[in-house]
Amino acid sequence: MRRLLIGALALNIGLVAPLWWRYGDIQANLIAWEAWLIVPLMLLMPRGNLRLGLGVALASWVILATLINLGDAATYMAFGRPLNLYLDTPLLGSVYDLLAGNVGQAWAICTMLVAVVLCVLLALGVMKLLLPSAGYSLSAATRRCALAMLLLAGAGAGLALSGNGITQRASLPVVSATQVQWRQLVTTHQAKQAFTRTLEASPIAQRPLNGLAGRRVLMTFIESYGVTVLEDDRYRPAVAPTLDEIEQRLTDRDLAVVSGLLTSPIRGGQSWLAHATALSGYTIDNQLWYQLMLDSDATTLVDDFRATGQRTLAVMPAITQPWPEGAAYGFDELVVAKDIPYAGPPLNWVTMPDQFTLDYTQRQLLDESPVFAKLALISSHAPWTPILPVLDDWSTIGDGAIFAPWEEAGDPPEVLWQDIERIRDHYSWSIDYSIKTVGRWAERVVDDNTLLIVLGDHQPAPLITGDNASGAVPVHIISGDPELLAPFQARGFIPGMWPAQESNEPVPELSQLRRWLHADFASKDANSRTAP
Repeated sequence: MRRLLIGALALNIGLVAPLWWRYGDIQANLIAWEAWLIVPLMLLMPRGNLRLGLGVALASWVILATLINLGDAATYMAFGRPLNLYLDTPLLGSVYDLLAGNVGQAWAICTMLVAVVLCVLLALGVMKLLLPSAGYSLSAATRRCALAMLLLAGAGAGLALSGNGITQRASLPVVSATQVQWRQLVTTHQAKQAFTRTLEASPIAQRPLNGLAGRRVLMTFIESYGVTVLEDDRYRPAVAPTLDEIEQRLTDRDLAVVSGLLTSPIRGGQSWLAHATALSGYTIDNQLWYQLMLDSDATTLVDDFRATGQRTLAVMPAITQPWPEGAAYGFDELVVAKDIPYAGPPLNWVTMPDQFTLDYTQRQLLDESPVFAKLALISSHAPWTPILPVLDDWSTIGDGAIFAPWEEAGDPPEVLWQDIERIRDHYSWSIDYSIKTVGRWAERVVDDNTLLIVLGDHQPAPLITGDNASGAVPVHIISGDPELLAPFQARGFIPGMWPAQESNEPVPELSQLRRWLHADFASKDANSRTAP
């Protein structure tokens, strides 16, 4: 009887532990009916091939469901959404890359090996629970207890499946994980077909943006810059003085700025999906949609600006591996980390600080010719350490060697990330650094012939925002020509660096940005076509 109770209890804890992590409430998830069904069932079955086969099948199911529930908890913590195996399996490589960037390749490999070892130990442990050694035998009392446990757990599981559970603290985590993933498999496959039909049947036509012909258009993404930093009292004090200062400094230089909000399709990470949404005009909220869009004949702002006569440029300092997506977009020039002669230190995940990226872009990549440039800044990417100052004298930046003193500044990620409140402080400080850097850069690069679009790519993870934060990101439009800002004001943007936040109107989707540019800057009689 001891083995029966210990085995069922051990399996029960293993099944509900991922739910404790996911929901942060131990008392709400105390009982996993499957544990009290499977363990007595396997002990009662006579030895033989049938028992062995069923034991292997049940063990495999339990292990897979447990890993799914662990993955669901991790996905929610990182991205604020549930796990979807159909869409998220390809991201395993990105998880490794993120680990390697934050803690180094050696620690990343060790972490992955530990995860594999834990999975093996989990499998062995479950098999040991369900298939005891050949010498084990049940006493009559244990057999009666196992049968009673089986009947009671069967009744509880049946009621739970019918929606009339005995208690709200009991659940079927294995069954639920299986059902959820199966439903997602079906619905995601259907959504994939619908999205493919949309790309084919309702393409967004390439259109010359003649209202921006001859201009310099700079679309600059600030990593993890979400509306929470403007609304939450934990973060607002860090950025409020910077926003006010930028607004005043721009005004002193006869530069105008209007600001608003757009809703990003993602949270916590996968910035490239937000970039794709802004460029394409379609809502791209997962890797599959992203690949479908790139593999299709869909056009993007890159095609629009090329048709307008601009040179198209992508500056991506975080890209350290081959990036075929850049070629798929069709940029005339791709500048990734290896193409930038940065002589300073890498700063954990951040390959180079934003101030260097912007200074190098201005000095080496921009000239007087019309250009459409997409820049993806990265200093405000987790782990948010170290925090750099913005250098007042940009002429000292040079090759970036000046940033060497900050290589070991502040706590390393493995120390910082032991304290949630310190993580949140560093997040706000890093966002403040990136906003201030872009503001100072705007003073240097923007003139009457420039349209600078500064926007967040997504909200940070729920660890920073809380569970119920919106997906909105701030957008700042800056130019020396007020006429370029008028269309954005007509769409609800307001003067200054602070977007209007008290409104009952839904926040427009980020995918609307390309459509707005078409409506506001493409000539009504311009020939439009769908790019081949």
